[in-house]
Amino acid sequence: MKTIGLLGGMSWESTVPYYRLINEAVKRRLGGLHSAKLLLHSVDFAEIEALQRTGDWEASGRQLATAARGLEAAGAELLLIGTNTMHKVAPAIEAAIGIPLLHVGDATARAVRSAGIVRVGLLGTRFTMEQDFYIERLASHGLDVLVPPSADREDVHRVIYQELCAGRFEPDSRERFRRVMSDLVARGAQGIILGCTEIGLLVDDGDASVPLFDTTRLHAQAAVETALGD
Repeated sequence: MKTIGLLGGMSWESTVPYYRLINEAVKRRLGGLHSAKLLLHSVDFAEIEALQRTGDWEASGRQLATAARGLEAAGAELLLIGTNTMHKVAPAIEAAIGIPLLHVGDATARAVRSAGIVRVGLLGTRFTMEQDFYIERLASHGLDVLVPPSADREDVHRVIYQELCAGRFEPDSRERFRRVMSDLVARGAQGIILGCTEIGLLVDDGDASVPLFDTTRLHAQAAVETALGD
């Protein structure tokens, strides 16, 4: 079993499911008392969020690259960034390490294509929904990506940062997400990517009429498959 390195804390609310999902998958595969070999570097998300707000992606890339090098030096043999948004700085992190970086967009796109879906809706932070780094990664796998209109994007972004990242899961917000997903389906989405690692804490398969693709779950599963040599 290879040792997984996880860059977490963005937010820690979704890092907890990463740890649980990875260990559950290892247990299913190997049985007994087996658990994952895993190293975690958990950042102070307030520092990262401040850099996001000011658009200083270069500084956040340097910070996460330093953390990634530390994980590699400690024995990590593959790396996960436990957040969709910060894959914007994935190139800076990859350039700083000599171990594979498993991109959440690749793991997600493979699952979507395996389900026979081509046109997919995307929910996430406004950075993920509006900037090219994530949508183009999905498009490179042959996916046609739909995002909500501007007002809905702002609402989804607000719920993520003000509620989900703070451990708040409000029924009204769940209803809003249901409406946004329903609108994407009406526009032709055959499935919905939960492109922020906290969204799966708020909604699940019963909240939409099409398949939901939880990036946290899919990323964790890809890590275990790689660690176990699948």
